[in-house]
Amino acid sequence: MGLLKKMKKNVVYNHSDNMIMVQSSGNRIVIICNSEEQLEKVQDRFYKSGNNLIDYEEWDEGDDKRYIVSFEVSTENKPIYN
Repeated sequence: MGLLKKMKKNVVYNHSDNMIMVQSSGNRIVIICNSEEQLEKVQDRFYKSGNNLIDYEEWDEGDDKRYIVSFEVSTENKPIYN
């Protein structure tokens, strides 16, 4: 069973030692990354799992900059090519 199948609905997966913040809501997962490197890893992992990127937003500037991405969880077990 994949990581995305193990996530509970409507839960914020956020602890003080987490590298990123993850929140699930129905078939939507919202992730806040602290760097472009984290963002690239998250996008790669979720895309290869067959999920759709549905929203992207940048918050703040400089060292405080954050990247917020939302994915719609695919019900299929194959990647979706855009």
